[in-house]
Amino acid sequence: MALTPAASVEASLKDSQVICALTYEPLDTHKITTSVQDVTAGATAVFIGTTRNSFKGKTVTRLEYQAYSAIAIKTMFSIGHIAITGASRSEHQPQADSIVAQPLIRCAIHHRLGTVPIGEPSIVIAVSSPHRKEAFVACEEILEEVKRKAQIWKREYYEEEDDNEAEWKANT
Repeated sequence: MALTPAASVEASLKDSQVICALTYEPLDTHKITTSVQDVTAGATAVFIGTTRNSFKGKTVTRLEYQAYSAIAIKTMFSIGHIAITGASRSEHQPQADSIVAQPLIRCAIHHRLGTVPIGEPSIVIAVSSPHRKEAFVACEEILEEVKRKAQIWKREYYEEEDDNEAEWKANT
């Protein structure tokens, strides 16, 4: 009888333009940023989401993340590819005096699983692009899409509350 694997496991998908990972290991922001660099890129934008120590007036002691990894990694990879093609930025048509929108060159989306202590990154998104505006816009859009669509849940633990009271929440 085969054992069913846990749903929240490490996973990765990559090709020449998109790198995605779900990991229990601390996120190496320098390595992730370096992974998207290219000599044709004039800009590299990075978003680092860290565990903060408070939320709505409560003191947070730690966060815990779980994912349905087999689906979440595919969702993240798809989000990365949409960003690379520029399809997700179609509503940001350039004005007559602005730079013609360029697609991204590379994109990396890495998300932690398990317990993430205060001050440590839980998500790192890095993108490279010929121009800064597209890189900044894409980085934020990727973050919002991951939060909206990826099958990742978080659990916040608060000071002076029993750990059994912590609830799983969608990663929004």
